[in-house]
Amino acid sequence: MVRMTDLDDRIARFENMSVADPSNDMAHFSLGSAYFDAERFEEAANSFNRCIALNPDMTRAMELGGSSFLKIGKVEEAKTLLEQGYVQAVNRGERRVQDGITILMQDAGLELPEVEQNESAGKSGKPLTDAPLPGEIGKWILENVDEEQWNAWIGQGTKVINELRLDFSREEDQKTYEDYMIEFLGIPQDVIAKDKELVD
Repeated sequence: MVRMTDLDDRIARFENMSVADPSNDMAHFSLGSAYFDAERFEEAANSFNRCIALNPDMTRAMELGGSSFLKIGKVEEAKTLLEQGYVQAVNRGERRVQDGITILMQDAGLELPEVEQNESAGKSGKPLTDAPLPGEIGKWILENVDEEQWNAWIGQGTKVINELRLDFSREEDQKTYEDYMIEFLGIPQDVIAKDKELVD
């Protein structure tokens, strides 16, 4: 369970980032995720929409944005986003997002769009051979994130470092980078909490 003070801190940080650089799609994505965790679903949906406008390939934002719209009863808006995300996820073989959207649409009584799958669609991505990070977070990534998703994060993470001019000699910059990674990969808060317990 995320403590409200932690959520408030995350929201404030990502609000500042999205205002400082409105073209930073990851700032809007992370802000949307923080709003979602705080059950501020309308604001979450708006942030995810801004992210998608900047990065039309961000299927995770479509999944979470669609879920946000469902939470506030905007079914048509949810349907549009979820269908878009589902088609892209199937075509790119993003099984985690595809499965997540499938559950959301089925629970809402929405019909999945028909997609003509390419050869690689529907196949699980190549698993990671080693945990890319130490601790519980690294273990979770190894078990839940495939090589393609990890490489996608590395690309996004490089963008985050460059756009925010992060300096890894600064502890707060390391935390900022980690926060973006957590939001992008969808690492559960209980895993993060357990990881911190082991470190402490």
